[in-house]
Amino acid sequence: MKTAAVIPCRYQSSRFEGKPLATIGDKPMMWHVYQQVIKASSIEIAYIATDNTEIARVCDELGMLWIMTSDRHLTGTDRVAECAQRLDADVIVNIQGDEPFILPESIDSVTNALLNSKISGLAATNGYSSITSAEDASDQGVVKVMFSSSGCALAYSRLPVPLAFRQPAPHFRQLGLYAFHKEALEFFARTPQGPIECAESVEMYRFVEHDQPVLMVPVDESGVAVDTPADLYKARQIYDQLHRC
Repeated sequence: MKTAAVIPCRYQSSRFEGKPLATIGDKPMMWHVYQQVIKASSIEIAYIATDNTEIARVCDELGMLWIMTSDRHLTGTDRVAECAQRLDADVIVNIQGDEPFILPESIDSVTNALLNSKISGLAATNGYSSITSAEDASDQGVVKVMFSSSGCALAYSRLPVPLAFRQPAPHFRQLGLYAFHKEALEFFARTPQGPIECAESVEMYRFVEHDQPVLMVPVDESGVAVDTPADLYKARQIYDQLHRC
């Protein structure tokens, strides 16, 4: 099966306009994500997916492949689904454009889990990691996930689920790292958002609400994502520490 990676990069954002072009070191954030993606052995080709001509221009300058998409998509996965229609690939991997430190090994884990799974009707795989701080567990910006003994997602929430009502409970962070069968993205694109997806603003509910399995895959990721200018400041500090002579 041929695998392609798509990195959604939208210019307009209510919390951080122009985020993909924000620099870390001397390169835009999307460049750092792209470099991590092409290091993954499971990825044959990678694209930036955008609706912005300036992002496309910078991609050309830096030698990154790109696909121009509609500016009307509700979610990043809708943007990826549009790209999937144009790609000669069986498996499409969605990597968020705001995770400059994502590990190639994590991308391989999520991709290979989809390629090797025997789960009937599996739509997608989704990376997750453990939450170790009470602050992250209660942060509504951090999506939590619960899954079955087989590893398939039961529920996602921005609230700290499961609720530690009788005893302490572990919490797990859903990461913006997904691998899809191409036909699953076709289903995603033609299916309207359900009530739980609209309420929680978690796009994997497009599958879960329609009984299509999503396999959760453990990866060794901190979940460092740049959602705000304050996050960018932290990312620059991390970058400087990693590249300090």
